This record gives sequence, structure tokens and C-alpha cells, in this order.
Amino acid sequence: MSAVRTVLGDVPGDRLGVCDAHDHLFLSSPLLPGQELRKVSAARAELAAFRAQGGGTVVQWTPYGMGRRAADLPALSRDCGVHVVAATGLHQRVHYDDAVIEELRGRLAEVFVSELTEGIGTSGVRAGLIKVAGGFHALDAHTRWTMTAAAEAHRTTGATIAVHLEHGTGALDVLDLLCGELGVPPHRVILGHLNRSPDLTVHRQAADAGCYLAFDGPSRAHHATDWRMPDAVRALADAGFGDRLLLGGDTTTDAGRSVNGGPGMPYLLRRVAPRLAAAVGEELVARILTENPGRAFAVEWR
Repeated sequence: MSAVRTVLGDVPGDRLGVCDAHDHLFLSSPLLPGQELRKVSAARAELAAFRAQGGGTVVQWTPYGMGRRAADLPALSRDCGVHVVAATGLHQRVHYDDAVIEELRGRLAEVFVSELTEGIGTSGVRAGLIKVAGGFHALDAHTRWTMTAAAEAHRTTGATIAVHLEHGTGALDVLDLLCGELGVPPHRVILGHLNRSPDLTVHRQAADAGCYLAFDGPSRAHHATDWRMPDAVRALADAGFGDRLLLGGDTTTDAGRSVNGGPGMPYLLRRVAPRLAAAVGEELVARILTENPGRAFAVEWR
């Protein structure tokens, strides 16, 4: 039986409720000095604010070595009444120092599998997806290494692979590598940040391949992409791909939390969902927030 692997155990995909399919409760990186998501109290308040807007599940895409605080996630999930899904995987090379990378050489897939099946560190919390990343219009050697390991871990466990696309670019190259060369079934791949590159032709080609397409978070490049996002979603829905779409908030800085004055997790339900409903209808938005994540993240675990 397929199930979504949450920090409190496996649950059926139809039990997620309203899902933020890509966000962060905790995140640390040298690229975000002074803006790390580290405070448990702030994470709890943010999760409670999301719950107050009707949220039921948050999928945290924070991968290995970026301050996931896996041991804190079960209590937060339990206290707030929100399912939380944790990630294994590895981000772009710039997020890590040399020592971290060298320590993983020759055993990256093994680490991913262990975190998916046994637990993250000593926490006992199992990851529910693999997060990797592409570069800006390119796939470098680090990307090929991490995606090759992700594909191996997928074959061992069945886990979904979620991909950060830098500014939304490189989608087709990622699919050529993951699904072409490495043989990962397209329906087990999620392409993130497509809202940041509103190229409707690429979106359609990616959807034709059979993967999931995530529109996740306000643009950090320029906000013109935000108002184009409903058009992109409508075009995909009109082409018959409404069942392949996901929505997320992708909160990556402390200032970005709603409890600190930013949009945060509630923004997805408070502003993004109604704006999309005006473009494509409430029924489709409801399915994108509930049914689609259940299929995207539920797998037959091996």
C-alpha cells in the first residue's frame, strides 16, 4: 500500500488535508547569514499560523547538512496538528563547505537510503522524499553526482525526488538526466520553482514527460513572475495537466516568516490560493492542494 512518510509515521495520501508541498521550518546556509531558520518557537508559531488558515501538511525540502533539526519535527507536528514530511538529499555545492562534501564521497546514495528507511542521524525520524538541485540553465558535476545518488536511492526505496530548479531553469535537462539517463519514472519526479521561469512551452514539455510541476514561493528574482503564475497554471490545466500541479510557499529566511512580518506559510492559503481560484476555479485549486500532493509524495516504500 502506498503511503506518505511523515515524521510521525506513514499515512495514506488521502489523509494529508491541505498541503504546502514545498516549505521550510528549519534551514541554515552560508548564503543566508543572519537569516537562518533555527528557532523552534518561531517554527511552532509559523506552523500554527498555517494550521489556522486550514493547512494540514507541510513538506520540508531542507536536505542533508542544512539544519533540518529532524529531532524537533515530531513534537512540532504533534503540537500543531499538522503533518510534516522531512527530506534527505543534497543541495547545490555552494551551500556546503569542503569537509561536508568530502565526508559524503563514495556513500551519498547510502546516506539517502539510510535516512529514508532508518532515520536521520540519531533522531529516528525518517525522511519522506529526496531533495536535489540543478544549476542556472546547467547541470554541473555536483548536480550529476547528487542526482545519480538520488536515482539509486529511489530505486532502493521508491521515494519521490524533488528538484530545486535555479530560478526555474533547466527543467528539461533535469528530466533528460533523471528520467532519461538514470531511469527514474517521471511520476516520481517533482520540478520546483517553475513559477520563476514562466516559459509556457517548457512547462508543457515537462508536463508531457509525466512529472509533477511545483509552483512554490514568491519570486526572489523579480515579482513580475508572480502575476504570470496564474496564467501558467491555467495553461497547464487547460492542456489536461491539472492533476500534475503542486503549490508551496518556500519560506527560506527568518524575515520571511509570517510571524516576523513576512508572507510565510499562511500566504499560500491566504493570498495565493484565492488568486489562483479566480483564474482556474476553486475546485481545481482544492485538488492541487489536497489530491495532487497525496499522489506525488505517496509511494510503495521498499
